[in-house]
Amino acid sequence: MERTIISLDYAIKHILRDKANFDILSGFLTELLGREVTVQEILESEGNAEGLQGKVNRLDLKAKIDGGELAIFEFQFLDKIDFLGKVLFNACKAVVEQVSKGKYYDIRKVYSINVAYFDLGAQKEYVFYAGLTDFCGIHFDEKIPFSQNINPVFPANSIHPAYYLIFPDKFDEQIRSKFDEWVYVLKKSAVRSDFTAAGIQSAGEKLNFMKMTRTEQLEYEATVELEASRKTEFYTAEVKGKLKGKIEGLAEGEAIGLEKGKIEGLAEGEAIGFEKGLEDTVVKAFRKGHAIDNIADFTDLPEEQVIQILKKYGLILS
Repeated sequence: MERTIISLDYAIKHILRDKANFDILSGFLTELLGREVTVQEILESEGNAEGLQGKVNRLDLKAKIDGGELAIFEFQFLDKIDFLGKVLFNACKAVVEQVSKGKYYDIRKVYSINVAYFDLGAQKEYVFYAGLTDFCGIHFDEKIPFSQNINPVFPANSIHPAYYLIFPDKFDEQIRSKFDEWVYVLKKSAVRSDFTAAGIQSAGEKLNFMKMTRTEQLEYEATVELEASRKTEFYTAEVKGKLKGKIEGLAEGEAIGLEKGKIEGLAEGEAIGFEKGLEDTVVKAFRKGHAIDNIADFTDLPEEQVIQILKKYGLILS
């Protein structure tokens, strides 16, 4: 028997910030990291842009866990060409924010947990890990741990960020480990009664869709609908962009010109299609009553850009 629950990505963004629900996040991290983990607090998950052109660090969640270590979460549903760049940026920012001017570089471990619902080239694997634990000698077989021990209370473990990439859509639903039960939840938004992973039955209870108020259910359904609409519009823009690129490429005629035309046409078409699809998503979401900050969160755009698009279509006054 399995219980349908609200999607874990929605819960992480909107529900699991409550201390009463930390057992769910703790259980997820315990099974992923292979050791008992306790979430102590949820930290601010969105950095401030530095100037009008500054990068906005839109993390879905940033948690402080036992030992002062940090876990940062990022969910991405649509293909994002610079996704791994954003993964690196978020991890580096979580490191930099630990150090105050004039203080020691007392760095605590950052665990970067990234869930992607699009293809990044994986064939069969659905959970990937990347980390740097030591420096290796080039000429001789020697190693120096990438660690420090400024504060003797904490063990001198590796301080370089550890990265996890999780692809729920690649999961074949064969349970090979306790963490696979959590991957099942990420894919199916359901908890089976036979699951025993840490925190997972608590997730089934606390995230049960049927236990939500009608207002909460409507808000959740609206969010899912907007995400689905956004995904469809972006896919349509991508297809149109590729078609335009192919047509313009074919017009070149000669072999070299043909290849160059395809590449240039594809790039131009994708850019135009992507921009139009993004604007349509913003406009439709605003007309459905979604707030500007929510639209910015879903489209990964700065609020100022969302406002400019709405002004362009005459939906808000200058």
